[in-house]
Amino acid sequence: MENVSVLGAGSWGTAIAFVLAENGHDCLLWTRRSEQANEINEMHTNSVYLPGISLPGNLKATTDLKGSIQHAEILVIAVPTKAIREISKQIDKLTDTPKLIIHVSKGIEPDTLKRISEMIEEEINPNKLRSIVALSGPSHAEEVVLRQPTTVTAASNDQKAAEQVQDLFMNQYFRVYTNDDLIGVELGAALKNIIALAAGIIDGIGYGDNAKAALITRGLAEITRLGMKIGANPLTFSGLTGLGDLIVTCTSVHSRNWKAGSLLGQGKSIEEVVSGMGMVIEGIRTTKAAHQLSIQYDVSMPLTEALYSVLFEGVPPKEAVDQLMNRMKKQEIEDIFYK
Repeated sequence: MENVSVLGAGSWGTAIAFVLAENGHDCLLWTRRSEQANEINEMHTNSVYLPGISLPGNLKATTDLKGSIQHAEILVIAVPTKAIREISKQIDKLTDTPKLIIHVSKGIEPDTLKRISEMIEEEINPNKLRSIVALSGPSHAEEVVLRQPTTVTAASNDQKAAEQVQDLFMNQYFRVYTNDDLIGVELGAALKNIIALAAGIIDGIGYGDNAKAALITRGLAEITRLGMKIGANPLTFSGLTGLGDLIVTCTSVHSRNWKAGSLLGQGKSIEEVVSGMGMVIEGIRTTKAAHQLSIQYDVSMPLTEALYSVLFEGVPPKEAVDQLMNRMKKQEIEDIFYK
């Protein structure tokens, strides 16, 4: 049994805590909201994020961030990308002992173009940081808490830390592989949200399976091109956090990025979509970051550019799709790896 604290009690943070508690670990779930902590402790539910789900009785919640951090040597960061730096600063401030940090966030910071692990490393003193592991893959919280089979990857530059995380989470419905390509896993996890937004737009407009298949395939080509330029192993993008995450996020009604894209395709404005969703849509920020990365690394990313034009330049979704279809002729395989 390990002492573990999960920082962030949204749907995925709660699902992660669910698995840890079921595995017998002493898991503390931190939330900013006292009413949410009280509900988890007294009713064993988190009805806003996971309605109808009973949480393990041994899962405890708290609003005491300092107590959460000092409770455990293993911390799971489960907050949106925009909150990564702030929560990391708090970890640095409130601990004197080295922590194993597991992050389950999926995004890239616009302007700095930093991955999640890079942001954490910048904000936490190296003496207080044992290792960083990214836990990522095709994993909807709504299915995990129903104990439906789910498979993810623990990625780290520290193989022993990745294996420790593997042991921490593995059970009969939650399978964990390890991967030493932290760059590729973090990029795949972040960039698939862009393609999921575009997939939602395709569905919202009313296009069919042919368009969706093309989008996923060409989206994977874009992700692979950029990843290789940055230093990732291209094989990673054929794995769980590449192709696997793309499939589930582009085709499932559980996906908030797909849902946001669908509303855009139906004619809603970006402001209406953001205000109506009530949850963070990581793909919007990531589209801006990916657009900047494509310029910095001189990588062709036409799907990303089309989505950027919709989100930030006011181009109608159907017009953006038409522009994609009328691009210059390309050779498929060479275009995946070299263009």
